[in-house]
Order: sequence, then structure tokens, then C-alpha cells
Amino acid sequence: MSAPTNAGSRLGFGLIGPRRARQSVSLDQLASLALPVGDDGVVIGVDAHGRPAVLGVNRPTPCEVTLIGGVWTAQVLALRAAATGARIVVETGRAQTWTALAHAAGGGQPCITLHDVGRVPPQGPSAGSPVVVVRDCGMRPPRGRVVSGPWQSVLTLLPYLSPVAPRLIEKSALVGIQRVSPDEAAQIGRILHLPAAETQALSTLADGVTLWSAGRDRQFVMTQATDAETGLLGGARRMD
Repeated sequence: MSAPTNAGSRLGFGLIGPRRARQSVSLDQLASLALPVGDDGVVIGVDAHGRPAVLGVNRPTPCEVTLIGGVWTAQVLALRAAATGARIVVETGRAQTWTALAHAAGGGQPCITLHDVGRVPPQGPSAGSPVVVVRDCGMRPPRGRVVSGPWQSVLTLLPYLSPVAPRLIEKSALVGIQRVSPDEAAQIGRILHLPAAETQALSTLADGVTLWSAGRDRQFVMTQATDAETGLLGGARRMD
């Protein structure tokens, strides 16, 4: 796994809170003490060192996300984003895949809504009511009527590397790659300018493992479902 090369360029990952190098302070430093604020975002799993991996999807600026992988990971991300207070809007041609999740989330509140492809209405996002639009529209998703904007992120799910993938990856602040074929891995490595070792690893990733890339920052992340998530979604899987 590559460590972030520039902490200020973590465009797709969580917002970095203050880091604490000391465990004690002298008397004259007490006046400078303040409560620390942790990384802000959705905990999508753990990194190679077992530390929480956080994705910043509720942002005051437009954020496009592309995930080449399975619907299971997209659903876990949607469920956890909903737990942070975001409204989740799913644009999909296979509503039956998302129905159980939509009914179970929010304790009876409609925090996850489903819409047919091309039928997503304006959402009116705000800082107090951020929106994450999940586009599960197959290999060639049409251009969406609802686009990313302040406090409204758009995640496009692709099951494999499709002809539209390079365009989507190019405009995305955050890209997630799960297990792909060696040929697809080579193409993705060229698009994302990955080192050879990371490119080769893409064809051998275990279920639930995703390479998340935000510019030059990259992390291999293992998504581990909670008991409640496993009961609702089943175990981690790459294929749907």
C-alpha cells in the first residue's frame, strides 16, 4: 500500500484532523489545549496497518466517485453514508437488488430512495442534509440528470472496466478498483499511473478489498461488514 504523498492533496479521503505528537504537555502549554477532531467521513474499512480508512463523500464541493467493483461494496458505502446523516439516492435498473437495503435503512425513515434510470429528481442538498447519489446503471450508464455539486456527491458503479470508464475515472476525485482481469488491470494501471506492483495486485484482490485512489494518494482497503450489515447484505463478494 502506498502512503499518502501529500497530506494536503487528499481530495477524496476524509478531512484530516489535528495530529498529536505528544502525550503530555508542560504547564505553560496548557492554554493551547483543545479537543482533537478526528478524520471526517465514512469509515469504509481498514488499511494495511489495521487503521480506519475514511472516505470524504459529504463535501462542500462537487465530488465524483467511480467504483469498478461489486454492488456489495457500494451498498455498504451507501449504508454507512446514511448513518452519517446523508440522504442516499439510488438510480438503478435493478431495483430488486436495492429494495431490502432501502427498507431496512433509517429505522423507518426514507433515508435511501430508489429511482429508475433517468428519473432522479432534484434533491436540494445542503450542509445539514447532504446527498449521495449512487448510479447503478450497468456498463454504459447514461449521463445523469442529477450531477455532483456542493454537498451532493455522485458515485457511479461499474461492474467491469467499460468503454465509458476512462472518461468517468478522469473526472472523478475518488476512484475505487476491486478485482479485475489482468488485461483490465493493465489498462487501469495506465489510466491511474499506478506502480507495477499495484497494477499486478488488482487481478488478485480478495473479496471486500478495494484500491481507493485520489490523485497520488492510494490505499488498499479491506471492508469488513458488521453483524447487522452481514445479516442484511450477506458476506463480502466481488461478483453480484
